[in-house]
Amino acid sequence: MPPGGVEPDHGETRDYICGHFRIFQYEKGHRYSTDDVLTAWYGTTCAPRVERIADLGSGIGSVAIIAAWRLPFARVVTVEAQEQSIHLARKSVRYNGLEDRFTLHHGDLRDFTSDVPFDLVLGSPPYFPPGSATEAAHSQAVPARIEMRGTVADYASAAARILAPAGVFAFVFPTAQLSRALGDSGLMMLRRRDVVFKEGEPPLISLCAAVRIGDVPPRETFVEPPLTIRDANGSVTLEYAAIRMSFGFPPGDVPA
Repeated sequence: MPPGGVEPDHGETRDYICGHFRIFQYEKGHRYSTDDVLTAWYGTTCAPRVERIADLGSGIGSVAIIAAWRLPFARVVTVEAQEQSIHLARKSVRYNGLEDRFTLHHGDLRDFTSDVPFDLVLGSPPYFPPGSATEAAHSQAVPARIEMRGTVADYASAAARILAPAGVFAFVFPTAQLSRALGDSGLMMLRRRDVVFKEGEPPLISLCAAVRIGDVPPRETFVEPPLTIRDANGSVTLEYAAIRMSFGFPPGDVPA
């Protein structure tokens, strides 16, 4: 068990996230999701031996914390503009005994630079332009869904600034909107995996790994077979059960 010593305040919960790590969340605010879990899994699968990780728009720290569990020797820098979210991330980092590995940067990812590059950059950006989707009731959850501080292309541009040579930018985004993902960032899509939440339904999100143009020979994106989360009966698929085990989560048929 981690050192602990940090308790939830009123309106907060402390929840299981991976391995022996826990995460602090608001009861009615933004809470970590399957999208976050898969982003961390895919990024650490595409780049399994890295020394430095950056997580852009890191929110409550869910993607970064899972990545840190998967890559126990990597150092992690998170970038988050919203005070409410970084407050929770600080508590989680302290509770899990990660303070010597984490640097939490409070600021806008569009302005973030680093003198030391990163081997892996992660991002779980908001999916919708302002006015195109219903805003969450809790103010802390709004930027997790609505593009209040930049688009997915801004995430890609920030990643391009801080990536080490041959570094990987791994992110998640709606499959139907992938055409606007990389913009003019100077990155190219190396590989992609669509995610089907229930067998027989179309994919809603895609896991993507991008690299700088020129780091690899020009080629078409390697599109992997879709990942199906649940079968037609609603049970967790064997593949997703194996993925859950890879970040220390029980493999059984429990909510994804």
